[in-house]
Amino acid sequence: MTTARAVALELLTRIESTGAYANLVIGPALNRSELSDQDRRFVTELVYGTTRMRRACDVMIDRFVTQAPEQGARTLLRLGVYQLCFADVAPHAAVSETVQLAPKRLRGFTNAVLRKVSNAQPLWPSLAAELSYPDWIVERLIADLGEVDATQALRTMNQAASATVRSDGYTQDRSSQWVALAVDAIAGETVVDLCAAPGGKATAMASSGAHVIAMDLRAQRAVLVQRNAAGLKLKIPVVVADAMRPPLRPGSADAVLLDAPCSGLGALRRRPDARWRITPEDLTDLVTLQAKMLTAAAHLVRPGGRLIYSVCTLTASESIEHQIPEGFEVDTREPEGAWRRYEHGWRVLPQDAGTDGMVVIRYRRSDE
Repeated sequence: MTTARAVALELLTRIESTGAYANLVIGPALNRSELSDQDRRFVTELVYGTTRMRRACDVMIDRFVTQAPEQGARTLLRLGVYQLCFADVAPHAAVSETVQLAPKRLRGFTNAVLRKVSNAQPLWPSLAAELSYPDWIVERLIADLGEVDATQALRTMNQAASATVRSDGYTQDRSSQWVALAVDAIAGETVVDLCAAPGGKATAMASSGAHVIAMDLRAQRAVLVQRNAAGLKLKIPVVVADAMRPPLRPGSADAVLLDAPCSGLGALRRRPDARWRITPEDLTDLVTLQAKMLTAAAHLVRPGGRLIYSVCTLTASESIEHQIPEGFEVDTREPEGAWRRYEHGWRVLPQDAGTDGMVVIRYRRSDE
């Protein structure tokens, strides 16, 4: 019978060797398995946790090897070290069960390394190594948040995310719910959600009675919006289009929400492998993309209408450093939620309320 650890090892191998996304491969693998609910939860913890703590696991491994292990052996050792150091698994079980997964030629080596790790105290060369992030992410967040807030945010994003269910049954992080509330959508208004998938914010706004038009660049993501709206018995027209060139009449919207593509550096607890994918160069490209989208979004807002910009990141370059759109003024009212004032916007850190980190900025069109 296939064990939870065997399934976890197979998934970790795919993630680390082929670049598979953790959140996309776990569900199908569990559906194919005959594991109990308890074992399914264990698989999820092992895959997400080992992926998240990859760098810290490597620090522990590299103390007790004389040469770098081959990739397959390293993946197996990471799985064992995660159980020993971060998952509160009994040492004898973590070692023996992990060794059983090793090829015969590697069992002695795997056993020796894991036993040494089980008896060792961690020696962290840096904060980034201890918290298991690339150096540049830690440095960037310390520069933007200060050392205390950044360290707390990074620690919080190493914890598993909890599910929050809205009153209508839709599962959505509370910070995303607060962004939807910040739009102040009311019945009869036309509201455009430019980057709508998977549809959580669009459905939340539509529940107010507003006429929401949802848009997304990729057809398969637009389908997610349609499905989620249908599941909540909401009628939301969904358009497949580029937010930099929205096929809507200028000035036709009472409110526009631009929940822009971003680095996701405030939502890393939900995306365990994202910290290893995103690069500083990606962030630079995203800032350019966001600025173009913000300009396009502004053209859709009627005089006196509202433009709401949000990102699930914590960086200044992706939020408050964007120029205020021409013809708009900042709406300084405090939105509902656990927001902190952040220059002309509002920011929630992961540790503030156990949510994703998020920034929201509200503008109002002032020209006629």
